[in-house]
Parts: sequence; structure tokens; C-alpha cells
Amino acid sequence: MVTDPIADYLTRIRNAQMANHRIVEIPASNLKKRITEILYDKGYILKYKFEDDSKQGVIKIALKYDAATKLPAIQSLERVSRPGLRSYSKPGDFKRVKNGLGVAIVSTSKGVMTDKEAKAQNVGGEVLCNIF
Repeated sequence: MVTDPIADYLTRIRNAQMANHRIVEIPASNLKKRITEILYDKGYILKYKFEDDSKQGVIKIALKYDAATKLPAIQSLERVSRPGLRSYSKPGDFKRVKNGLGVAIVSTSKGVMTDKEAKAQNVGGEVLCNIF
């Protein structure tokens, strides 16, 4: 039993990149699906596919690497809000990730979105993770 499914999701991606895997499979949930869509929209992964199995489903993610240097597109994945220490921010108080180059994923009352989208819609929420 995983106590923190988001941390497990991030760790699976991190471990797959360190082992230079092309594809990583992660147990699906609606929150993980939305995070995957954000990663794809922001260009951190090549593509993704949601597959249904007899249980909860699987997310297959094709990881993105630089063609010349073979370095992964995602340099840093860090969990901000944890089950033991939740982290919430107001619309104007989002901390910039890597001086604005990275993205924070926020769970708001209007759904899961990036920090920039949340600020534009003037909603605060729980900061799930930072990606750079």
C-alpha cells in the first residue's frame, strides 16, 4: 500500500530516467492522469497513453531525452506538499520554480493546473510538486 501516490508517481519517473528507460508504466488515477497531461503540454515528456486493465488502469509515459547529450528533459522532480506537511499558496504567493523556468503543479478548486494558470485564474491551492 502506497501512502503517497504522487510521490510514488514522481519517483517512478525519476528512477526510469536514471536507468535511461524509454517508457515507464504507472498505476493510474485521475490526479496522475492530469499531472501527466500537464507534463506533456509543457514538453517534459514525448507522449502518454492511458490503458484500462482489470484493476485501476495504467499510464504509459514515453520519456523525453535530449538527442545530443542523452540527458532527460526533466532535470528535477520534487514533491512539495506531502501527507505529513501540506503546502498551500494564495494566487499571488506562488514561489517561482528555477527563476520562472520550471513549473509548479497546483491542485485548486478548479482542478489541477500549473502555477501560472492558477495565478491567471486567480485561484490558490495545494502545491503538489515542482518540475524543472
